[in-house]
Parts: sequence; structure tokens; C-alpha cells
Amino acid sequence: MIELDLNEPRFQDDLVALEKAELLAFFKTLRKIRALTWPQLYRDRGLRWESIKSLGTGAYTLRVTKRCRAVVAREGNLLRFLSLHPDHDSAYR
Repeated sequence: MIELDLNEPRFQDDLVALEKAELLAFFKTLRKIRALTWPQLYRDRGLRWESIKSLGTGAYTLRVTKRCRAVVAREGNLLRFLSLHPDHDSAYR
């Protein structure tokens, strides 16, 4: 099972700024992620796991709602959420 870390302060600021519908969609995605294995997460077409080359190694994005991407890092079995980006392109900067 993939463990989730939602404790990054910037991520928390982004999270509480989401509107109710986006927030509900985000938590639905979290439930989905917790049911996956790492290989399944990497291959999932809906989540679209991608490396962020501009931020160096270890930074990735994944789609968490139709409008929003998250910047994440993998640390062992832990998926650490670093920030949320309603504008998909801003996740790559």
C-alpha cells in the first residue's frame, strides 16, 4: 500500500484553497492512490505520473482532479505531496 504524506505547509495552503467540488475530487483520488501499488500508480492513465526534469530528480507530477495537478516526491513507500496546481502548466516550474 502507498502511504500518503500531506504535511507540507505549501501543500496544505493549496489544499484549503480548493473549492468544495475540487476538494471532494481530490479525496476521491487519494482513495484511489491508496488502493494501488507503485507499478500501478506509474502506469495509471488517469493519474499520468510524470517526472519534472526542471526541478531535478525526485520531483513528479500527477493529475489529482480534472483541473489540478500535484507535485509529489516518492520517499520509499511514502508519497509526499508538495504542492497543488490548478493551472497544469505551473506544476512544471
